[in-house]
Order: sequence, then structure tokens, then C-alpha cells
Amino acid sequence: MSDFMKWLYAHYIRPQLDAAPQEEYEINLSFLDSELPVELAADCERAREFTAIHAFLLGLRTGRGLPL
Repeated sequence: MSDFMKWLYAHYIRPQLDAAPQEEYEINLSFLDSELPVELAADCERAREFTAIHAFLLGLRTGRGLPL
């Protein structure tokens, strides 16, 4: 993955994810943040980064983009 995509994730995609309403997923996300061992939490964050970047790229390819 390019350095630009990692920068984009850190400065645009992740803040959008953090600001999104999480009503349905709040319990699951809090469980991931609080109950995973440190080494698994890092793996989970990397998987979240990978998934979010590729979802963003899919949105660009299909013309859907992110909601305003």
C-alpha cells in the first residue's frame, strides 16, 4: 500500500470513521478496544486500516464516494 494511502487513512478516513454514528456497533467496537490483548489489538487496527482504505478506493471506483 502506498505511503499516500496510509497518510490518507490517518488524516481523512480514520477521522471520518471516528465521527460516524456507531449506535448499532458501539458494544462490539468497545469490546474490541478494551478486551483484546495488546498484540491482537494492533492486528485488529491494521485490519481495520486495510478494510477502510479498500472500501474508500471501491467508493472512488464506483463513483459512490463518502457522504457529506
